[in-house]
Order: sequence, then structure tokens, then C-alpha cells
Amino acid sequence: MSNVPVAVVTGSNKGIGFAIVRALCKQFPGDVYLTARDPGRGQEAVAKLQEEGLRALFHQLDIDDLQSIRALRDFLKEKYGGLNVLVNNAGIAFKVHDTTPFAVQAEVTLKTNFFGTRNVCTELLPLVKPYGRVVNVSSMVSSSALGGCSRELQQKFRSDTITEDELVELMTKFVEDTKKSVHEKEGWPNTAYGVSKIGVTVLSRIQARMLNEKRKGDHILLNACCPGWVRTDMAGPKATKSPDEGAETPVYLALLPSDADGPHGQFLSNKTVRTW
Repeated sequence: MSNVPVAVVTGSNKGIGFAIVRALCKQFPGDVYLTARDPGRGQEAVAKLQEEGLRALFHQLDIDDLQSIRALRDFLKEKYGGLNVLVNNAGIAFKVHDTTPFAVQAEVTLKTNFFGTRNVCTELLPLVKPYGRVVNVSSMVSSSALGGCSRELQQKFRSDTITEDELVELMTKFVEDTKKSVHEKEGWPNTAYGVSKIGVTVLSRIQARMLNEKRKGDHILLNACCPGWVRTDMAGPKATKSPDEGAETPVYLALLPSDADGPHGQFLSNKTVRTW
């Protein structure tokens, strides 16, 4: 088993994820894994970094596929005895003008962005070693979407005692409500991406609380962040930040020094804690 520290970035063959891997290759003192659904695209991305003189390793990961997540889990356990840095970056978004029915968009978006991310956390968080760092890439859209929720939903999503099961119930309800075309009447905003990222931010707050309760002495720091509006396939060419600029806050959180006691359980953008 290797004593080398190890970092994993999900959904990292392009865009912000790729920029996060690039930065970690330069700054993280260990093995950095670039992951992608498609091994061909993943290996291509690793080769691109190699041309820049950077060494990333590849492992297949499709966060929609529990078997794929568990294969990565078993690999990390066997080869490294765990992991030190996990960046949950994988995510999807429908384009604004996409004509796919909203209920389908809701189901597909939440399946990956919330439920997929949650499954990665369920399988990999127990492997995170003392002084490990976990970063869940959310979005400022989660804040605006929260503002578009009914007061009752806002209270639930801001609660310091909400459980993971209760959050899962709410995310499931959103998808069901869209199928019945009652989501607005039920107090939901009209953005599937926004709701999925509310889920990611709230999940992060819950996970940080659980770490405090169960692994206080391990000094693991877990946060959610918004990379900003970044020029990627997802956000398009008009966005204001380059992928490398978008990677700054996630990388800052992934590399918090071992003597840091925070931030933890927070939502950050531009390296600054935001009020949730």
C-alpha cells in the first residue's frame, strides 16, 4: 500500500474540473486522479497535462453509476488506504433554451448533481484520512434559487438540524412535484439546476456537522463553493472567468493547511465565506 497522499477530482476531463486537476498537479504533494465517465476522454485529458509537464493519473468514474463509484472506492482503499483530498466537481446543466420538458430536466439534473454527488460522498467520505479536505462544487445559483423558495422551504434548507434523510426527501419531492406540474405551487423555484445545487450546499453543511460529531479529532475540513461564472461548455463563451480562475476557490479549499481549523461546513465564493 502506498503512503503517497492522494487527491481525486470528479468530472475532470474538461472545464473547471480539468483546471482543478492542473492546479493540484502543480501544488498537491502526491498523486492526483483525473476522473471521467469516458476513459478515452479521460486519457486524452491526462495526455494534455503531460504535454504541460504535469503528471495526473486516470481512473474511470461515472457518478451516476454506483458500481463505478464503488470500483473507485475499492481501488483507493487498496492502493492508498484511503484518500486525502476529494473534489466533487462532476455536474450537468441543461441549456437555458433547451426544450426538454421541465420534469425531465429536473429528474436528470438532480440524479447527477445531487444524488450522484451524495453517492460519491457516502462511499468515499469514510475513506478520507485525518486532515483530509473535501470540496463540493456548488454554485451561486444555489443562493438565488434558495431566495426563490417559499419561506417554509428556506427555513428547512437553512436549518442547522436538517438531516440527510430529510434533505433527500425534499430533493425527491421537488422531482415529484415537477412531474405533477405543482412545483411552483409547492414553493419551489423554476430552476432544476438551482435546486440541485441547493441540495449540494445543504448536503455539505450536514456532512460537516456529521464530521464534527463523529470524527472531531480528525481535523477534516469540508466545504461547498461557487467557482463563479466560468467559460466552459456548460456556461458558454460569454462567462467572465477562465477555467483556471474558476478553479481558484476549490483549489484553495482543497489545499487548506493542516493547522487550519476552518472554514468548515461553509459556502464560499472568491475564497470568501458567504451567508447561506
